[in-house]
Amino acid sequence: MRKPTTTLVFISSLIIILVIIAAGLGVFWQGEGEAFAFQSLRGETIMMQGHGLYYYETVSTAAQAIAQDAVTLILGVPLLIIALVLSLKGSLRGQLLLSGTLAYFLYTYASFVFGAAYNVLFLLYVALFSLSLFAFILSIMAIDVSGLAVQFSPKLPRRAIAVFMFAVGLFLIMAWLGRIVPALVNNRPPLGLESSTTLVIQALDLGLVIPLAILAGILLWRRRPWGYMLTAIVLIKGFTLAMAVSAMAVNMMLAGVHVAIGEMVMFPTLALVDIGMMVIFLKNVESA
Repeated sequence: MRKPTTTLVFISSLIIILVIIAAGLGVFWQGEGEAFAFQSLRGETIMMQGHGLYYYETVSTAAQAIAQDAVTLILGVPLLIIALVLSLKGSLRGQLLLSGTLAYFLYTYASFVFGAAYNVLFLLYVALFSLSLFAFILSIMAIDVSGLAVQFSPKLPRRAIAVFMFAVGLFLIMAWLGRIVPALVNNRPPLGLESSTTLVIQALDLGLVIPLAILAGILLWRRRPWGYMLTAIVLIKGFTLAMAVSAMAVNMMLAGVHVAIGEMVMFPTLALVDIGMMVIFLKNVESA
């Protein structure tokens, strides 16, 4: 197993430093001020945060961003450090963990770059998006994907994990189309659009995450090498993101924003199942 290149180590280390700054400011820079009413482009009255780094976000969006920053600091950064240390020791588990964790950072800062209201950290978000993208590519290049299938134990419950991949894709399809299609039929803005001009997260999930999860499931079911690689990415990125969404729901409730009971139950449940699948998957790596 090839160790990560000096370039990958440098970029990953830089990501850790910049993420601590960006997420730290998101959590701890609250400032003074009060929420204020604002009329959106679609004529809806929405409540804006009115203070801190996320001054120009709605109360709901700011609560979600702060929660994601907290999870990124508490879970994402330590996970990236652990993955980097393990991969430097030549561990295949570390390499897979590194790719999956970088996928989380790539998704997170893509959503900040394209979805967040402009603030003083915009260039930092762009840097993290770019660094995460190229580090993610380099992390995959450091793995001998063609030989992955033989690195796993025959006892790996491939089909059970593949079914979980399909379930994740189906869940996201139902969640997002269930919100978008009725809005299209009734010619009204979809729920959760608020001050945004388009649905960035839904676009990322429908265009990238769902096809990736389904493809990973199909290839893993067939015991193809790329099935193992993509499954590692989906499981690790899925666990960290499900934890972030669970934290978002809690923080939204604390901010006085209505959260559906289904969301309060489904995402923590998804996170728990995902981490179980992730542990089983990584435990069945036989060769470092």
